[in-house]
Amino acid sequence: MPITKHNPIELFPQYRNYSHAVEVSSNSRIMFISGLNGYLSDGKTMPDSFEEQGEIIWGHIGVLLKSAGMTYENIVSLRTYLSSPEYDEQNVKLRMKYLGDNQPASTVICCQLLESKWKLEIEAVAAE
Repeated sequence: MPITKHNPIELFPQYRNYSHAVEVSSNSRIMFISGLNGYLSDGKTMPDSFEEQGEIIWGHIGVLLKSAGMTYENIVSLRTYLSSPEYDEQNVKLRMKYLGDNQPASTVICCQLLESKWKLEIEAVAAE
């Protein structure tokens, strides 16, 4: 599947694990992953720490990708919602851990999340 990353020199330098735009050519499969949070498999239990919630979310993303025969390399777009800007660096470290050299289009938004115990929520788009 042809994926082209667009990072023209006329724009400001890209951030870590990020591309300004990602183009997916036709004849591709695209999977949209809903915003995920850090609930464990019982749907009720969630750890308190940002790092633990993030690890759970990235694990959920991995399970969904695998169900479609994809990997983290197939992610072309991420939208991350942080409950506080203080979590930015931890978020970047998790993104780098799971994405490796992949640099999808990405947006990070700081906002009040639906539940006060949620530290982050992540949605993704993957393509093949």
